[in-house]
Parts: sequence; structure tokens; C-alpha cells
Amino acid sequence: MKLGANLSFAIKRWLGGDRLAKVVKEDLGLDHAQFTWDLVDPWWPSAERDRIARDYAAGFKAASVTIESNFGGLASYTYNHFLAPTPELRALGKEHFKRAIDMTAAMEVPTAGMPFGPYSADDALDPRRREDIYREALEALVDLSRHARKSGLTSLMIEPVPLATEFPSSAADSLKLMKDLDGATDIPVRLMVDWGHALFTPLFKEDADMDLWMRICGDYIGAFHIQQTDGLLDRHWNFTRDGIVTPEILADFWKRHKLTDQTYLLEIIYPFEETDDFVLEDMKKAVRLLRQAA
Repeated sequence: MKLGANLSFAIKRWLGGDRLAKVVKEDLGLDHAQFTWDLVDPWWPSAERDRIARDYAAGFKAASVTIESNFGGLASYTYNHFLAPTPELRALGKEHFKRAIDMTAAMEVPTAGMPFGPYSADDALDPRRREDIYREALEALVDLSRHARKSGLTSLMIEPVPLATEFPSSAADSLKLMKDLDGATDIPVRLMVDWGHALFTPLFKEDADMDLWMRICGDYIGAFHIQQTDGLLDRHWNFTRDGIVTPEILADFWKRHKLTDQTYLLEIIYPFEETDDFVLEDMKKAVRLLRQAA
């Protein structure tokens, strides 16, 4: 299995390129990472933002850790972005991603991604509004793909999420988005599929099945977020805890689907109250468990 880490585990703890790269490379023994906007905010003034982002990129490059992509985190996820109810909010969502693309280019990272966003409570129940806002969101993403290509990126990613008020959520939603964008964007748009999202049984019921995701939209999956979960909420637990996803299940899935290019990115989100020592030891244990299963 090709393992890496989303850097969400490190927020508020290990800051700066050299320091965080040392944790990933020496403590965890990983060669692949996904940067998170929770470390560097796309909305910061561009000169300072890019200087700090380049410091992270340089530290990881010096440690021989590949930052594969630059992805929205907890802070970004709280906003409606492309599916917001007003033109002003949707324009800000587009600008948010544009700034993130600019930061990604400054880091010389090839891919940027995020969830599309949620509809408002009222819009989510109005099929006509949903469709109108969705069509506008597609146009925005096509436009951003042009900007991303000119900035030197090679792909964008969208992450499906386990809420009926968001899009895409299901595998069928995700396939629709990919088909609607096919041939329209200047660079490919791919899916970042999270195991904990896909296995959310209250929404998906019998379709909470990763094999189903591979059958329906496997050709469009660029990478995976992996996490431990109970299938009842989006837990982002580590694999040191019991749940419905085991390292053995992940290894079997990897082998059965003959995966080679995608990366399993641990996206573990700890309570801020956990000690740094606990977080680091827990991450090290999880990497060992995953490697033993592989």
C-alpha cells in the first residue's frame, strides 16, 4: 500500500517546514503527504502566505517527502463556498479556491482540492434552486481549472461528503459531477474519496460500500482519505481504535482493486486537548499497524 498523511494531525502542534517534515519523515517514516489549509490560510495576505507556504514546501522537499496535494481543512469546511445561497457568497467561495490554487502554485505542488460545499437548509429542499446553483458551480470550477493550468497545476480534486445537503455525497453524485466536467476543464478534476464518508450508513444504507464506489466512479478517484469509523458519524479516528475499517480491510481492498497510483492518506483529526506526545505516539502506532497489514 502507498501510505501518506494528511497533515491535519499536526495543526496547532508542529509548525514550520523543517519541523513538520521531520515528524512525517523521521517519526512516522512516511514519504508522501497532503498539505492542509489549516496550516496556511489561503485568505492571508498573499506575500506572507506564500512565503510561509514555501517554507513548508522547502522543508518537505529537503526531507524527501512529496507533498502530493494541497487540501481544504476544518476551517474551510465550515463555509458553503460554491453552493452558497447568494451570488456574493458563491463568488467568495470561488475566490477562496483561487487563492488556494495560487498558494499551491507557490509551493510547486501539482494539485489542489476541497469539498464543493453545502446548500443552505432552504435550497437543499428546492430541486430547481439546487440545479441552478449547481450549474453555476460547474462554470466556476471550469473557470478555476483554466487559472490552475496557467498557474502550473496539473489537476484539481473534489471531496464527496456524507451529507444529503451537500454535493456530491454519493457515488452516483460523484459520477455525475465527473461526467459533467469531462472535457470542459483545462486540467483533470478527480475525486478525493474518504473511507469514513463513503461508509456513513445513516445516509447511504446498503450503498455504504467502498467496492460500490470503485464500480461506479473508480476511474475518477485520485486518492483516498483513510480513517477509522463506526459508520454512524464522520469520526476521523485513528486505527489504534476499534471500528469497521481495519488495516487488513484496507490492504485487501488495495490488492483486489490492483491500486498503484493512488495514495492512502491518513486523515486523523484529534481533539485539540490531546497532548502532543499522545498524538505523535498514536500516529506512529497506526502507521506500524497499516504497514504490518500490507
